Amino acid sequence: MGRLYLVPTPIGNLKDISLRAIEILNMVDLILVEDTRVTLKLLNHYDISKPLKKFSKDNEHKVIEYWVGEINSGKNLALLTDAGTPGISDPGFLMVRACIDAQIELECLTGPVAFVPALVASGLPCERFCFEGFLPHKKGRQKKLVALTEEPRTIVFYESPNRIKKLIHELNTYFGGDRKACISREISKKFEEHLRGSLLDLSQYLENNILKGEIVVIVEGKTEIKKVKKNKYRPENGH
Repeated sequence: MGRLYLVPTPIGNLKDISLRAIEILNMVDLILVEDTRVTLKLLNHYDISKPLKKFSKDNEHKVIEYWVGEINSGKNLALLTDAGTPGISDPGFLMVRACIDAQIELECLTGPVAFVPALVASGLPCERFCFEGFLPHKKGRQKKLVALTEEPRTIVFYESPNRIKKLIHELNTYFGGDRKACISREISKKFEEHLRGSLLDLSQYLENNILKGEIVVIVEGKTEIKKVKKNKYRPENGH
């Protein structure tokens, strides 16, 4: 029986890949990828030549059984996404679950994931946080936003450039303009940028500015309002 390796790939700078990841990619029989064009750039950079097969959200349900069978027959497979760690808002979870059900050994290598550097660089509390990833586009979106207004932990979102303006506007509406936030984009790339401020500030900024690249949004959790104790002493007779 073979083994499945979950291999994180750089989210920006190609040098962010680990030596162990390169070793595994050179060792496996085949690599499952979201987009062969994206992965080929990485493999060519490190002179790695391996067969690539598409494994994306569009076909993962159809091909999982086949690839589990290939691993059972003795092949070692690596699963990659276009950037970051497989399974984090990317294909991977279903494959992992299928391998566990089939009692196939798997290893998840440590490596790049976009929300960790964004969270740390935001300046917001990061000892406790919740990861929401991409919000639903339509069904359940409003309900989720309402529920998150009461979340005390720092909140992490992923968003695309063409939807970031809408997301920040909604967060400003539901959470209130005073809530602190940070928009991080192009992490580990040449034009890495972190925009920090209140949700109102960021919403106003996006009215006149267009953002490009991969985006992570970090939002301050709801803070507890401490009640001021009233002085029970009541002066009498004007004293």
